[in-house]
Amino acid sequence: MTEQIAVIPGDGIGHEVVPATLDVLEALDIDFEFVEGEAGDAVLEERGEALPDETYELAEESDATLFGAAGETAADVILPLREAVDSFANVRPARSYPGIDAVKPETDLVFIRENTEGVYAGIESQLSDDVTTLTRLITDSASRRIAEYGFEYAAENGFDDVTVAHKANVMRTTDGQFLEACSAVADEGDYEYDEALMDALAMHLIMHPEDYGVVICPNLAGDMLSDLAAGLVGGLGLLPSANVGPDNALFEPVHGSAPDIAGQEIANPAAMVLSAAMMLEHLGYGDDAARVRSAVEAVMAEGPRTPDLGGDASTQDVADAIVDQL
Repeated sequence: MTEQIAVIPGDGIGHEVVPATLDVLEALDIDFEFVEGEAGDAVLEERGEALPDETYELAEESDATLFGAAGETAADVILPLREAVDSFANVRPARSYPGIDAVKPETDLVFIRENTEGVYAGIESQLSDDVTTLTRLITDSASRRIAEYGFEYAAENGFDDVTVAHKANVMRTTDGQFLEACSAVADEGDYEYDEALMDALAMHLIMHPEDYGVVICPNLAGDMLSDLAAGLVGGLGLLPSANVGPDNALFEPVHGSAPDIAGQEIANPAAMVLSAAMMLEHLGYGDDAARVRSAVEAVMAEGPRTPDLGGDASTQDVADAIVDQL
């Protein structure tokens, strides 16, 4: 059966890394139909809306979505797209690869980030010229759901160490509820875990990343800590992610649109290709996902490499090398 994949390049280097990734996917013997949708800064300028209804509906109705990069209109594009696939979990692996000059080559982490609430719920107000407010939304239901997903992910993927990140010493009510929900889920499933204040955890991740495996986080903490971990393994150009819902999912690299290098064909496609590997796994093509990851690892170890990793190869050079490995 043909599976429909929504393809949304977005902004900047999304228009370079997404086509490169499609070349890799097309080298596999899988019956995918790729359908492209428009979104982003240029679409806003041309059409007056950053995310047209037909693109939202494309993501909603497809079997999975590949998204490239968000520019200035990120909040108007990626947040609704995550909503379109009913995503509640953002999964961000951060691991080092052979041949890459990583700050901490022992790093092998996965951040399981709550994806629907916290300060990203968008509840802001301007009470006066002097006073603005932001409401942080935490619910027991969403906290339990992300905890269940995180503990199950760790068990299924062989991670022994699970850490729940929080700031309940200051945000006593909201993060207190988040902690209570995680504790209840752990008791019900007989899971073991540690708790860590998110600011202290940031320091310990830099010093001893090998002490951690799966980190379950509220929304903002997961965003910040996963970007910090990118610096340990070689940069944002190496981090993929998945936005997972009950039946649908969207896959995107953690890097942004990189306007400083957009159009130069030197963007590293590894994060986008690894995001596609996560998509393959999600859709049940585990063996193909493993092949793609192995091909990416071989190219990163042997070259060619883009400038962010010390090489002079183009985006397409790297994609072609990955296809050759396949």
